[in-house]
Amino acid sequence: TTTLKKHTSTMKKFSQSLVAFVAQWQDLEKSLLPSTQYESPLVIDSALDPSKPNYSKERPTLFRERHGWCPYSERAWLALEHCNVPYDTIRIDNTGPGVKPPYFARQTPQMKWPEGRVQGESMDLVEEIDVRYGNVILYPPDKKELVTELSNKFRKIFPSKSRPSSRAAFLFGWNGEPLWKSEFERVLTDTDVLLKEQQQSLGGPFFCGSQMTAADIAWVPFLERYAAQLPCLHEGLNPRDAKTYPHLNQWFEAMETTVPAYACRVRGNPSSWRKVLTMAGYGNAGVPPSVVERMEDFDLEEGRPQTEEKKIVDQRLWEAYISTRPYLALTPSAEAGRVLLHNRDAIVKDTLKRAGSLEGMGIPLDEKGLDDAMRALATILVYGSAEDGHYDELEAASHEAMNVQGVLEMAGFLDQRMCVPRDMGCTSAAAIKRLAALRLT
Repeated sequence: TTTLKKHTSTMKKFSQSLVAFVAQWQDLEKSLLPSTQYESPLVIDSALDPSKPNYSKERPTLFRERHGWCPYSERAWLALEHCNVPYDTIRIDNTGPGVKPPYFARQTPQMKWPEGRVQGESMDLVEEIDVRYGNVILYPPDKKELVTELSNKFRKIFPSKSRPSSRAAFLFGWNGEPLWKSEFERVLTDTDVLLKEQQQSLGGPFFCGSQMTAADIAWVPFLERYAAQLPCLHEGLNPRDAKTYPHLNQWFEAMETTVPAYACRVRGNPSSWRKVLTMAGYGNAGVPPSVVERMEDFDLEEGRPQTEEKKIVDQRLWEAYISTRPYLALTPSAEAGRVLLHNRDAIVKDTLKRAGSLEGMGIPLDEKGLDDAMRALATILVYGSAEDGHYDELEAASHEAMNVQGVLEMAGFLDQRMCVPRDMGCTSAAAIKRLAALRLT
């Protein structure tokens, strides 16, 4: 593709200065041109910086839950991303012991509009975003009533007696145990029937036809989590089973392969949603051992190499997504390297803080060794690996980087520590996960 040719051309300019593995951070930053020439959107983690920000008078400011766990925050976030709205983000710690900044009250999501008005309620925000910036693509005038009706049906179909939780929504009862398998099967069947009716009536895989609307935004955060979490809670329960739930599976495929903002940035990865299951019980007591065993099996499956078809689809989606976001790298893998580059100091600090528990795991626990391993990992991500097919003229650099002490172990540590989509998008995080899986081969 044109974008990949540009990426290759940019990398070739710096390949001559690389003899085996000697890439420094500045070499990697140059290789990420032109993305490093642009300023990234403002994102403030209020748990780390509680000072009151200077709000933009040109861009809206989204207050969303800090870790990316909150499904209601995801609704407003996806609407902004899908409508290509420039916006600022302030991440709020909404967990029980979390401390909110003094300037923030109530729950997430909230939006502070450029004129200073503050608004809450996720679907109200989705509609306001569409009116202001979306040219009514989320609530098409000829389908507005239907979009609203189908958005509201979410509450009628999803379990009504589950314990509220941003980390594990509609999964557990008040006793801390998973809901009955039959209740989840009812939800999935009713959803599949609803989609069947709409697909037969309107055509297209989405709730309201051939294009994503606010109805899909209302449902997707919860169905996305169900797809990853339900197979861990009950044996033989799989929302992605194309035979049992064909219309729901078709909808999942459409969201993941035709909506760039969702696929590339807002969607969480299944392993992140499985991790939060261990924090879902009363007092974070965890979940039954059988659930943990299933989680480990699914994690291994997720780290398998991509098929050629999947590589093509991911790159096509990525190119569509970055077409209005020049501050991002030119491939999903290179974007993971860019995030690593810009957060390297914080990653070193976080790793060294956990040095005691990392003894004997193959991760260098001195600053120089850590820096070497991180630069090697970033080199593989930016320049490409045999698995992602982007070696081009820099095969020697990537090959040597694979031999640096602790590089794959560092990938494994980051894979465990990452929260997706908080830290990066799903397709970029997958590049790190695939490298982490190489430790086991």
